[in-house]
Amino acid sequence: MKCAQTQRKCRGKNKAPKWTKPDDGIVSVMVLPLAVTDPADRARLETLFGAMWSVKRAVQRDARAKVDAYWAAFRERNQQGAKAVRQRLGLSREGLERCAYKHLEDAGHLKHHASKALAMHMADEVWNGVQRHLFADSTGSRHGRPRVGRWHDFTRIPGRARSHTIVNKWETFRLVGTFHGHATTYVDGGRHALMQPRRIPAPAKPDGRIPTGRGARKANWWDHTGPLAVVFAGGPDGRRGDLVLPVRIPQGPGQADHVRHFLEADDRWHKVDLVRRRKSGAPGGWAYEAHLMVLGPGYASPAVRQMRQRAAELDRIGGVDGNVSNLSIVSFPAGPDPADGAPASSEIVLTDQERARLEREAKKRRGRARALERSRRSTNTAQYGLSKRQGARAERRAAQGLKPKKVTVPGGARDSRADGVPKQAFRRDRLSSGYRELRARQAEAAASAAEYRRHRARAVARDIIAVHGPYLTVEDCDIRTWYRLWGKRLSQTTPGMLISALEIECKAAGGRLVRASTWSTALSQYCLCGERATKTLRDREHKCSACGLVGKRDLVSAALAAFVDLADPDEPKTARLSSARSRHAQITYGEGLEEALRESTTPCQNAPQGAGRVAVPRQHGTSAHRTAARRDRATPDEPRHVRDHAGKPGTRTACSPQHTLW
Repeated sequence: MKCAQTQRKCRGKNKAPKWTKPDDGIVSVMVLPLAVTDPADRARLETLFGAMWSVKRAVQRDARAKVDAYWAAFRERNQQGAKAVRQRLGLSREGLERCAYKHLEDAGHLKHHASKALAMHMADEVWNGVQRHLFADSTGSRHGRPRVGRWHDFTRIPGRARSHTIVNKWETFRLVGTFHGHATTYVDGGRHALMQPRRIPAPAKPDGRIPTGRGARKANWWDHTGPLAVVFAGGPDGRRGDLVLPVRIPQGPGQADHVRHFLEADDRWHKVDLVRRRKSGAPGGWAYEAHLMVLGPGYASPAVRQMRQRAAELDRIGGVDGNVSNLSIVSFPAGPDPADGAPASSEIVLTDQERARLEREAKKRRGRARALERSRRSTNTAQYGLSKRQGARAERRAAQGLKPKKVTVPGGARDSRADGVPKQAFRRDRLSSGYRELRARQAEAAASAAEYRRHRARAVARDIIAVHGPYLTVEDCDIRTWYRLWGKRLSQTTPGMLISALEIECKAAGGRLVRASTWSTALSQYCLCGERATKTLRDREHKCSACGLVGKRDLVSAALAAFVDLADPDEPKTARLSSARSRHAQITYGEGLEEALRESTTPCQNAPQGAGRVAVPRQHGTSAHRTAARRDRATPDEPRHVRDHAGKPGTRTACSPQHTLW
């Protein structure tokens, strides 16, 4: 009886049906700025991020040690299996969660700020990186060895998802209030315009008694129907009460419908993550945001929805040729009848205004980098020597018997050992407040530039879909090869970002962007008639000696991509070029097709000058743009890919054997 009483009791299997996300699991995220104006709340937020950073760093170090021990025990893995070794080391999601719990318990001060749920989700985030290192993906590649991050890169505290099966259960960060209550509180004097003050006060917790069917209960945050706010109860040992952070709803042209889409239906609120971003003008250098995850698709304006609907009705097929400096698109009617339409071509390149803006941004970026270097040198003068000019001046003054002049900003090299390693690590340098503010501004400028590139990619993708339809084919190129050849020059045109945005827009319009292997198609080396038209990477014009077709190389490649057939759309290596279909289109459209392959025929082109011009590295013993290593051979016409990335070379249908490239 005593043994039966001390036996551990475990909860049985849940008999209720498992909850699943509605709308096929589609989720979207809205950024809600937090009005952190109270110094006490700001100090508490900084302490919370510091506590969670301590937990994450400790778990990352444990995971790194466990991974090293796992790979070192190769004999045990061969004898007992990899799973047994991982279980012994605790190299699993549950094992890392237990490590996080232990660190939280051992460091007693952390329980004043962080909760067990936050530690669990932080351990899950670390495990996601470890999992990508231990197990290979579908292509057989694995991520590198997990590393410990940096303090300034730690910007997100993941929250726990809200329970949609149990009423009023939201354990970490929770969003309270209603959109109607927020709009009613901050309405401007009867004009029904949302006017939020610069300093938004934190709403008070409801008090009193709430009547229920069995009597009454004490009021809590679930009964709050006023302005929106994010509430965190604090750690288990915390004595400072709830952390209440008021929300500032985004305002501006077109924001009303966007905000209403996310905030009106509070039953779709799923999860809240606490995020900080660098902002030089904010107190402490950080601005805080709440990222609200909503169950359902994101917001699309009526104009975008109408455009996608019209694009879905276009019965066209097209091809895309991504390049370093431009993006070329050519589409044809899906039917064989010429009365269905004519070929259309587009070229997306940088406009003169965009080039001027990029030059201004680069100039500002170089100025900020020089200012940061001057600030570091002036604060740590003992770690740098004099430049040649400063040294010569000091020698002249010494020869003339003058008093040595103090150098505030030494311009020489850093004090290093014989092997070139600095005697003092850069992380141990003293940094002034001006340096920290300038560094925050630099991070803001980089984030703003990245957001502009993403916005431009989405706008360009929508323009392409509206003209050419949502059924497109693109070559499965490895963008990493382009970066090895051209370096940071790709950050101006962002071909990979454009293709990714185009893939998303195709899916949103009901179509699909499929990828074709360059090994089995070699679109740049063939003509529409099916004959081989050999070209080097420097040749930007297509000339066929068999049919006499003359056009731009990129437009001809995009036109051939429209006639690629894939046995499996998910496998680029199954792509084969149908020369019979391309030859039939060439005969059917005749001069209209030749005109489309010489110049853009749609208003999608956003620059009349420089279309088709591409940056090509020199072919003999040259180095890539802004890279240190030099190439020992010419740039290949068709860059090779990683293993199993785009398939192996094979025979082409509708092509004679002597025309095969390999």
